[in-house]
Amino acid sequence: MEFVGETLRAALEALAAAAPAWLSPLVTADWAKRYGARIDSYRFPKGDDVRREWAGQVGRDGFTILEAVYAPRAPAWLREVPAVQVLRRAWIEQYHRDGEEVRWREGKDLPPGRRRLASPYDPDARYATKRGSGWCGYKTPLSETCEPDAPHLITHVVTTDATVADTEVTAAVHQGLATRELLPDEHDVDAGYVTAAHIVAARDAHGIELLGPVGLDTCHENYEGEHFTQSAFTIDWEARNAVCPQGKISASWSDQRKSSGTPVSRVHFTAQDCAAYPVQDMCTKSANGKWGRSLTLLPQDQQAALEDRRREQFTDQWQQRYNIRAGVEGTNTKATRRTRIRIRIRRTCYTGLPKTRLGHIFAATAINIRLDAWLSETPLGGTRTSPDSNSPPERLLSYRS
Repeated sequence: MEFVGETLRAALEALAAAAPAWLSPLVTADWAKRYGARIDSYRFPKGDDVRREWAGQVGRDGFTILEAVYAPRAPAWLREVPAVQVLRRAWIEQYHRDGEEVRWREGKDLPPGRRRLASPYDPDARYATKRGSGWCGYKTPLSETCEPDAPHLITHVVTTDATVADTEVTAAVHQGLATRELLPDEHDVDAGYVTAAHIVAARDAHGIELLGPVGLDTCHENYEGEHFTQSAFTIDWEARNAVCPQGKISASWSDQRKSSGTPVSRVHFTAQDCAAYPVQDMCTKSANGKWGRSLTLLPQDQQAALEDRRREQFTDQWQQRYNIRAGVEGTNTKATRRTRIRIRIRRTCYTGLPKTRLGHIFAATAINIRLDAWLSETPLGGTRTSPDSNSPPERLLSYRS
């Protein structure tokens, strides 16, 4: 509601400045009440039905403006006003129109979040949520050197819209660092940037050891007690079969692809084999009459990398190595909170992805001025680590090289 109301208000303000005589006959005193001030949630009417009617009225008013702008006798240049173009696109995304009836799109009827406008003032910004917090804008992964006997400098900056998943950035970061001949031997990253495919690609394509925790080995069923995880099965890649903890051999093996395009192998055991053992409840609760337990395997090199990392990441040695990852939080804090030198990472001063990216590069450059602390031999501040040495490595927000 806030978005559509503010989008229409922005278009009206732009048209009032560009063509006041043309706009004046279209608006009434009621429009001035609805759109005379910036739209925010505090001004919305109370009650779902009343709010639904308010949103419908905004939709009808928006179509009134768009019809007038695209009328044959209207000045053609009005259609080129940026706020009008945003209004047209937003109304296509947010409303249905059947004759005189205007209905608000909801749920699956809306375009995907990655394609949908989220701000009338920045067409590149997108809305996303993470750990219960939502924001409209961008993401900024930072790469930073972390050698103990050298200055810590930001070497690479990536700016994406807010909907881009962390896993989509890892390969681009490595390619960017390779282009500038700044590849690290070890890249310590947040769990969000690590998959088995990333570990293998970083190793084979760039000679990088990608250090970060992967997802735990869990069963696809929601078991409360002890159960057989995937690692309890023996995989014979040449024979294309799997052997369960009770010695039964899988009945089928098929190569498939996930919706994301990731190649996988689907392995199934028969329901008869699974039902013949008293430990069935520790393995599967499948209700399918033909199949029992099933496994989903990555390609062999990725599966091996995944299993190796799952074993390593709970060792004291691995967790001690990964402790260095916590140091990037100081960089994140400086980037998002130090406003005296006008660093704006969390609240950008710019609109559009290209300008926002340039602003992030300027911010990283300003942070790198801390080189003077290294030259003056000012000691680095301590980094925080997880107080529980037996717990999995702590998830952090960004990463460094």
